[in-house]
This record gives sequence, C-alpha cells and structure tokens, in this order.
Amino acid sequence: MKITEAEFTGSFPKVDLCPKPVMPEYAFIGRSNVGKSSLINMLTNRKGLAKISSTPGKTQLINYFLINKKWNLVDLPGYGFAKVSKDKRQEFEKMIRGFLTGRPCLMTVFILVDARIPPQKLDIDFINKTGASNIPLVLVFTKTDKLSARQISKSTQAVLDELAKTWEEMPRHFITSSVTRTGKDDILKYIEESNKVF
Repeated sequence: MKITEAEFTGSFPKVDLCPKPVMPEYAFIGRSNVGKSSLINMLTNRKGLAKISSTPGKTQLINYFLINKKWNLVDLPGYGFAKVSKDKRQEFEKMIRGFLTGRPCLMTVFILVDARIPPQKLDIDFINKTGASNIPLVLVFTKTDKLSARQISKSTQAVLDELAKTWEEMPRHFITSSVTRTGKDDILKYIEESNKVF
C-alpha cells in the first residue's frame, strides 16, 4: 500500500464524540516518549502530521487522521503519563479503555515498545489487559536503528518471554525505526490485508 493522502480530521476528548464508525480504524499507542509521532509520520510520509514533542505525554486527546480516504489512523494518548495528576491519569485511562472497547470498526491496536530498554511492567500490563479484553493487537518495537541485529533479537525475545507467562499464542510483532524506515512496508501491508476483511 502506498499512502498518497493523510489528512488530520480532528481531536476528541472521549470516544462517543469520535467520527461515525464507518471505515476501518488502526490505533497507535505506547508509553510516553516511545517514538509514536515519529512512527506515524514515517508511515504516512508526512513530516509534521503527528506533532513530535520533547515533552513526553503531549498527546492528550484521541487524534484522527483519514488515510487515502479509506481508513482512519488513530493516535491515542500514551500510557504512563509521567507528569500528570492521579485524577488526570485515571481520566486518560478511562478514555483509552473506552476507545479500545467501544469502537466496532477498530481493526488493530499497534502497541509500541521501546526496543532499547528491558521489558517494562507498564508495557506488559497494558499488553496483557488489552489481550484479555479480546482487542486485536500487534506489537511494534521502535528505535531499533541504535541496536545491532543481535540486540534487537534479544530485546524482542525478552518481551515475548514475559508475555509467554500468560499468553498461549504470541501476538504478531514488527521491528521498526523511523530513522531507517525499517518496518514501514510490513506495517502498511498488514493494514492493507486487514482492510480487505473489514
């Protein structure tokens, strides 16, 4: 698939204000500072489509982008929210959970994991909770350009080993780098195939 059009269509504070569920949706989420905006910009070939910030946790709304007038890419707030109050954190969690469980046209949630660091409890918990809710998910390992092939393999395996404690079958995963554009074609091909069964 080639992305020829990517258009920002709106930011929404809760799921019932989101666009009508009439076309396939793919959500992207991860801990703050995992490289989500860079990945979205890389996938869409648009440098400033998703705003990249030096301040983690800048995405605080559900952001919609219409791709090729055929499907929606949804940029969700990160989980972790380092610098927000407990009340605000719970508000975000409720919004995210409401979106993930309340969108009939959500095809997949792409959960981003930083490949440069050991498995984080926050990531494992979020992946497990999402899987337990029967929400289709894939893992996206980011920032791999700084690692050797051996380090990437070791890092991804460490996360999969954690998941193996509770998962019978491992979720699919992609290796990516927004710097080298690794994984771009694989993710877009996956979305293209999924769109066929919408």
